[in-house]
Amino acid sequence: MTTVLRGITWEHERGYGSVVAAAEAYRSVRPGVQVQWEFRSLQAFADHPIEDLVTRYDLLVIDHPHVPLAAEAGLFAPLDGQGYDDQLSTLASQSVGRSHESYQHAGHQWGLATDAAAQVAAYRPDLVREPPRDWEAVLQLAREGRVLWPLKPIDAFSSLVTIAGNFGADPMAGEVFLSAEAAAPALALMRELASLVPPECMGWNPIQVADALAAGDRWAYAPLLFGYTNYSREGFRAHRLRYIDIPAGPGGVAGSLLGGAGVAISAQTEHLAEALEYAFWLDSAAVQSGVYFDGGGQPGNAVAWDDDRTNAETLDFFRATRATLEGAYLRPRHRGYIALQDAASPLVTRALEGSLTEDQLVEQLNDLTATHLGGA
Repeated sequence: MTTVLRGITWEHERGYGSVVAAAEAYRSVRPGVQVQWEFRSLQAFADHPIEDLVTRYDLLVIDHPHVPLAAEAGLFAPLDGQGYDDQLSTLASQSVGRSHESYQHAGHQWGLATDAAAQVAAYRPDLVREPPRDWEAVLQLAREGRVLWPLKPIDAFSSLVTIAGNFGADPMAGEVFLSAEAAAPALALMRELASLVPPECMGWNPIQVADALAAGDRWAYAPLLFGYTNYSREGFRAHRLRYIDIPAGPGGVAGSLLGGAGVAISAQTEHLAEALEYAFWLDSAAVQSGVYFDGGGQPGNAVAWDDDRTNAETLDFFRATRATLEGAYLRPRHRGYIALQDAASPLVTRALEGSLTEDQLVEQLNDLTATHLGGA
């Protein structure tokens, strides 16, 4: 009898092609287990209620900020204490930065870091010989009309966190988002840079910016966007992008907001043993460096990031952004965080558009942080 595991991921070669390719390869590992993946849009990946998904799917590719709320609601099966603790220890040692840690909450592991990402920089190596390496150089290139920057609300919010962290702040460390003193230099830089990029950037996400960079010869560089290794591969788009560390600030290249995606298991699955075996197989070094990467994936396992082949095929995507990933900022591990992020993100874009003053923005962000993370 064949056991069927149903999984839900997100609609992009990185999120969908990777796990489909791995599922096909898994047939030769466990012929009696069939893994069927479906996908949802990137927006639904962030917004669709997990409590609905866990009733329909055994495996879920998730964004790690959802972990505290889902764990406390009993939506996911814990991955520790299930006979795989040695493998968990190995995966912890093979984590890219804090990616493995990001799926922990209340003393348990609720997901595996299948995909690792943070805000990084990207440029067209055929158009720019030496890309900007600090923020003043970014502004200079932007004054020449060569820079794009995704400023859709969630990306504007992410950039504020990244730049503040890069300037030495610790956003949302308590019940305050940022002090006025910490927010001022980050917002001043963001305001100037936003005035120098095309107005359509206010509605663009990292995929749209990467597509625009790869399409023609007008745009050459983006300072902050979540990396997509697909755009560094031969034949994915008309032109290849090279991804590198974020521009250096007072904190070097530290402070970038950690992203990525992980695989979790529904607490309602009727096939827990099979789902556990598959999840740990999927995140193993050999699979991540092999079929998962070959299917378009962006591995979460550091062995794949160190691999000569994966780097050779992606213009050194992994090695060239690794310092940024290692110094990335991990969002608060609090069940109120998602509500805070959802409410705060549009405010940052509004401030960059000029409909909120910086003082108003900081005041509202601090009020939201106190409301949603109070007692964190």
